[in-house]
Amino acid sequence: MRNYNIALLPGDGVGPEVIAQAKRVLDAVQDVINGYELDFQEYYVGNKRFLELGEVIPESTYEDCKKADAILMGAIGMPHGGMKPVTDKNGTEVTGHLMFKIRFGLGLYAGVRPIKSYPNCKSALCGTNRKIDLVIFRESVEGLFASYGGGGVVRDLCAYDTQIITREGTEKAAKYCFEMALDRPGRVADGKKLVTCTHKGNVFRSFAFMKKVFYEVAEQYKGRVEADDKMIDALTLLMTQNPEQFDIILAENAHGDIISDLAASYIGGMGMAPSGDIGDDHAMFQPSHGTAPTIAGMNIVNPTATILSGKMMLEWLGKRYNDVALKKGAELIDKAVYNTFDKGIRTGDVGGNASTSVFGDTVVNEIYKLGKEL
Repeated sequence: MRNYNIALLPGDGVGPEVIAQAKRVLDAVQDVINGYELDFQEYYVGNKRFLELGEVIPESTYEDCKKADAILMGAIGMPHGGMKPVTDKNGTEVTGHLMFKIRFGLGLYAGVRPIKSYPNCKSALCGTNRKIDLVIFRESVEGLFASYGGGGVVRDLCAYDTQIITREGTEKAAKYCFEMALDRPGRVADGKKLVTCTHKGNVFRSFAFMKKVFYEVAEQYKGRVEADDKMIDALTLLMTQNPEQFDIILAENAHGDIISDLAASYIGGMGMAPSGDIGDDHAMFQPSHGTAPTIAGMNIVNPTATILSGKMMLEWLGKRYNDVALKKGAELIDKAVYNTFDKGIRTGDVGGNASTSVFGDTVVNEIYKLGKEL
């Protein structure tokens, strides 16, 4: 039996609540499927810690995260309702002190954000029970975000940040997308395996370069996965009108940050949107949403995104270590979440009235029920 060391970072606001439900689900899966064990080590990080101790993440915790097999995080940011954002001396939020330290330090270039619909789940833009299944791939260490900690202000007259796009970074991101496309069923509309590069290459040389390198990588997958590209402004329209026409969308960091939040509205909102920050040797999984401090402690937050982030973690570990038990565990979580929504159990943000804990209870019960059928 293989032991996996998981660094657990509950964080701020609703973070501890959603992490608690995700851990319950992961524990239930371990009970049902033999052959592996998750060893959770919990750490105190986030903006609340910064206010109390002057640091978002201590170096010792970062080193432990580096040694862990994977990281599962709740959310970090504003810790309490009504508070102003917690900022550093430069006026930027201290949340980045953790996020970018881990992303840059561990080389987590692949920001994978699945957008998948579940039954009976109310969506602001796409109605209910419309089948949507696509992935936004946000390149996570380059683009405009490469300027984090850099940039500058000149005599209080102007400010600047610089976008960085490299050949190596684009090649790695594009290859990841094409490999991921090979493992997916293709776009909902017709099953076509497709990677779409979005950019603003008609105006900026960095984006034109990104597009050029993307198509060079696409040649290696010719005949297996199709490739196309869309201007970011056109993409937001086309993606909203017909999300079923997309399979995987590759975007620069800032663009990916924006369109992944937009795409979450197709499936019910941020409470439904899991994510993974993945590198060659390390990975961190977390919901796409923030800390929602105004509802923290009220037992009403949607834990789906965090539960599905746990599913992504099992998928990644299973693939990395060729562990069939973990892959089965990931499939079990997805089925249990599907069954929960199919029964009409859902939180208020997606048209239901279930509490956070009731939703978690139902998913756990479904896991044990499904486990008897294995």
